[in-house]
Amino acid sequence: MAERGKWLERAARRRQSRSVLRKLLRRSFFVLLAFLAVFIAGFLQFADTVASLQPPPTPKADAIVVLTGGFQRIDQAVDLLKLGAGERLLISGVHPSTTRSQIRRNTQSSADLFKCCVDIGREAVDTIGNATETSHWIRSRGYRTILVVTNNYHMPRSLLELRRARPETEFVAYPVVNSDLKTTNWLRNPLVLKAILLEYVKYSVSSLRDVMGAGWTNGLRNEPSPVRLGKE
Repeated sequence: MAERGKWLERAARRRQSRSVLRKLLRRSFFVLLAFLAVFIAGFLQFADTVASLQPPPTPKADAIVVLTGGFQRIDQAVDLLKLGAGERLLISGVHPSTTRSQIRRNTQSSADLFKCCVDIGREAVDTIGNATETSHWIRSRGYRTILVVTNNYHMPRSLLELRRARPETEFVAYPVVNSDLKTTNWLRNPLVLKAILLEYVKYSVSSLRDVMGAGWTNGLRNEPSPVRLGKE
């Protein structure tokens, strides 16, 4: 009789353990489901924001900064400089091996324009570094309004980092549109979907840094140094 009682007690404990495990799995499933729903909703809102970005009809600021990632961005920024949208241009995040002459030739610009009005920043290794490098440049020249040139999907994170680094400066978005997200079904394009999804994840991490108050890195190759001016 005693043995039977012990057996029943062990069976009851096993049933209780399984019940607790089922409750834990059920709650974990609903938490995961809720997280997934929030993630998808945030991603769709992010994509809609990116798709709605348009360049200002009459762009004008004290100066212009372009965040490297392709010559299409630099071409657009140089064109804006030629049109007088800003008095000076910073090309931020240029690879150390890329020369000023190479950039000038690729943008089909005059040597005089580059000599007088184009600065090259080589220290930034990521978007945080772009913001740090740009902040140093703005501080050294006293600009109040900056026209920001980068891809449309990269613009939200760029503005987030720039405004964090330099909250007193007004940054005006000038998105370069590589893919028309408004009129095309970009969800069926794996390359576009991957690019926007990856950028959304990076944007979410950057936003989380604000919530946590974390200052992980300045995003520069070396200690802050002056942006290269004039000839190289």
